Amino acid sequence: MKTVLNLLCALVLLSALPALAAERWQELPDPAPLPKADKSGTAPVNGIDMYYAVYGSGPPVLLIHGGLGYADVWGAQVADLAKDHTVIVADSRGHGRSTRNAQPYSYDLMSSDYLALLDYLKIEKTALVGWSDGGIIGLDIAIHHPERLTKLFAQAANSKVDGVIPTVMENKTFAAYIEKAGEVYKKISPTPTEYDAFVTQISNMWASQPNWSDDDLKTITTPTAIVLGDHDEAISRDHTDYLAKTIPGAELIILKDASHFAMLQDPEGYNKAVRDFIDK
Repeated sequence: MKTVLNLLCALVLLSALPALAAERWQELPDPAPLPKADKSGTAPVNGIDMYYAVYGSGPPVLLIHGGLGYADVWGAQVADLAKDHTVIVADSRGHGRSTRNAQPYSYDLMSSDYLALLDYLKIEKTALVGWSDGGIIGLDIAIHHPERLTKLFAQAANSKVDGVIPTVMENKTFAAYIEKAGEVYKKISPTPTEYDAFVTQISNMWASQPNWSDDDLKTITTPTAIVLGDHDEAISRDHTDYLAKTIPGAELIILKDASHFAMLQDPEGYNKAVRDFIDK
């Protein structure tokens, strides 16, 4: 009888404990708040108004967010890098606080937006940290305008559409990101009721882009890090290995216990990986 009572007490205590926490790579933390910008506003580029903000001083580094995202995702990275770098963040066309127009989306167009922003800010060369679409934009610039880059840290990027994991839209963490992105869009976009139209417009690009050949990748001369979380929901490890092997001299960096959203899940580890690469 005593044994049974002990067992019942143990079960009651266990039932009162919180449910086991999700693994870190399954979580989607909110971004850390951005520090106060030294300069911010909108730049007229390619027929749109592109929101940007600049922090700190020192060697420049441009941070480019992923699809459906916005500049504020980099809060923890800006706070760290701005201690000794000039850090530039922006909202890509149609994202966040930036406007869009009827021009069809392409990575070439989005790259030209960022190059025009650098011109507007009078920055000739910069290190570039890109996440997802931001990493693809970084690859585009490295292929076509290598003179503008000092280093490229490309996380969760792909060079062909088949680098995307087919089941990504079934992943709960990724679905939560899309839902959050829609909520943010409605709060800060100049066109808050047009989220569905914006998603449709950019989805047309994702259906066929990027699509670079091996020869395109082999032209890259910018020192490049190809980076992936070891639990990425969207980009396959095989494709990431292919990029690292094909781009001359590329360094492969695998972020431990992190997914597509590594900068949110492990900001300290992410910042260290960025600094270890762009500052060496």
